[in-house]
Amino acid sequence: MNKKFSIVLIILALALIAYNVTVIDFNDPLGEDSIIAVIGVVAALCAIMLLLILLASQKIQDKLKD
Repeated sequence: MNKKFSIVLIILALALIAYNVTVIDFNDPLGEDSIIAVIGVVAALCAIMLLLILLASQKIQDKLKD
């Protein structure tokens, strides 16, 4: 996977987090309407973490090739 593509995916995940945070009702974050937004935030954070791990592993692989 290309580094630029990974960065674009990270930016999209950040945009999803920003949108889902606006949907969450902070008075009842585990209510019927807000739980989907909370799940969306957690899923986007997981996606960002996985992409950062992928970028780190690609850097290590490039250093081992040299």
